[in-house]
Amino acid sequence: MKKPLDRFLSYVAFDTQSQPGQEQVPSTPNQFQLAKALCKELSSIGAQNVELTDHCHVYATLPANREGIPAVGFIAHMDTSPAISGKNIKPRVVENYDGGDILLNEETGCTLRIEEFPELKRYKGWSLVVTDGTTLLGSDDKAGITEIMGMLEYYAEHPELPHGDICVGFTPDEEIGRGTDYFDIPRFGAKLAYTVDGADLGKISFENLNSAEARIQVTGSAIHPGRGKNKLKNAILMAIELQNMLPPAETPSHTEGYEGFYHLTDFQGTVDSATLVYKVSDFDQDKFQARKDRLQAICDYLNGVYGTGSFVLAVKDTMRNMRQAIEPHFELVEYAMAAMRDIGVEPELMPCRGGTDGVRLSFMGLPCPNLNTGSHNCHGRFECVPVESLEKITEMLVALVARFAKGGTAQ
Repeated sequence: MKKPLDRFLSYVAFDTQSQPGQEQVPSTPNQFQLAKALCKELSSIGAQNVELTDHCHVYATLPANREGIPAVGFIAHMDTSPAISGKNIKPRVVENYDGGDILLNEETGCTLRIEEFPELKRYKGWSLVVTDGTTLLGSDDKAGITEIMGMLEYYAEHPELPHGDICVGFTPDEEIGRGTDYFDIPRFGAKLAYTVDGADLGKISFENLNSAEARIQVTGSAIHPGRGKNKLKNAILMAIELQNMLPPAETPSHTEGYEGFYHLTDFQGTVDSATLVYKVSDFDQDKFQARKDRLQAICDYLNGVYGTGSFVLAVKDTMRNMRQAIEPHFELVEYAMAAMRDIGVEPELMPCRGGTDGVRLSFMGLPCPNLNTGSHNCHGRFECVPVESLEKITEMLVALVARFAKGGTAQ
């Protein structure tokens, strides 16, 4: 059986960065290169019905070897975040980690500092895969692919172990919210599934932030500044005034757990015109609506100051809390918790402060809670993953399939 580390390093060698603003799926052609490699590997380990679609979705099934066991699916995404380069990744394995700072790049001095990431202390004595400080690592979500493939290979090599259909789906463009646009649930083959996407060892998520994109167009009035009294309306300053009317501590930099936020993601402007784009998020539906209402109230107030139409708000909901879709199938969460304990890891239910393909799939009729991959600090140069987490989570997925073979018992 291929070692998880070797498998992971082979996957991160592929540049699969997705790109926002593209109409086609996948947004970048490079994602097909990893998809084709995965199809070849799936066939080699005995998966059947291996398919790569025109939109770069990979489907495969390890057929059931016993009757009466429900099919279970596992999903991970192939693309990496556009936040920072995913090209020419140079991963390094820090063996027997001493629990201190890690110099990632001697030339730039880029250092993974414990002061900033104290949670890494728990991995003292483990082996960490880190970057060279110039790119992301790609463990989001190539760690998830690694663990799913390892589980699949384990069952292929142990036909004596009973299991139902094990269905696998690898998606493109998850990082830009397009991963499930063309996902074919009937073709996938399972009615219950898990995404394996992010978070450190032991974490399970079945709820996430409701989110919306709020775009505010600010219209000013440009005129020569020497003749501007009572006439010039500076759209940049007007936009800043709006920003300053939002609660300063309700941003991603100041919130955690179940706390919602306003996240200013884009700000462009001239004296004549400015645009602000916010991600508005909250777990609670009523609080989520209240956040959107607050933005409208601010715009209404400022329109009273600067004139009707000076501030125009457009809100588009982008994500719902999957909790309402998962709760009727909460046994999925219980099975995952039991599988964690089977391998000696105490599970922790963690609210997902981002999103996964599983959120949209859950509302498309495929209940899909999210499981850990072992990754830390995703989407940046400080991304890392413990080798032992890759190994342990692979074991957990094996144990989870076994739970379904036992009738799904969580005891």
